[in-house]
Amino acid sequence: QTINISAAIMCQFCKPPQLEATKGCTECKSSFCNECFKLYHPWGTQKAQHEPTPPTLTFRPKGLMCPEHKEEVTHYCKTCQRLGGQRRTVRPFFVRRTHTSHKITPVLSAYQALREKLTKSLAYILSSQDTVQTQIAELEETVKHTEV
Repeated sequence: QTINISAAIMCQFCKPPQLEATKGCTECKSSFCNECFKLYHPWGTQKAQHEPTPPTLTFRPKGLMCPEHKEEVTHYCKTCQRLGGQRRTVRPFFVRRTHTSHKITPVLSAYQALREKLTKSLAYILSSQDTVQTQIAELEETVKHTEV
């Protein structure tokens, strides 16, 4: 997305007159001036752990986010065929005895393996396309001959 560079991004929390934003917060999906950032991310709170980013008008997560737990997806469970973050994949699958046999892998490894498998399948389909088209043409010819 493009924005007008000359238009400053303003702090979303200042009382008028608003100051120019100097920081953004992906978790809060907001842009802040220095003072408002300190005010809304006080030391010793959970929000103090939020990583400041450059101010922006659109906030996107760094990676794929788990909609249920609002955390970044880090693992893939081969057994359940589901993506998950630390909360879903690591704690439940390893803590509960019923899930100890699940095969958990980092999402990047799973992506690469699935991509390779898909690439091979696609190559096979494309290489078979001519054969299938020839067989279809032969069958259509047989149908015409049978109708006559």
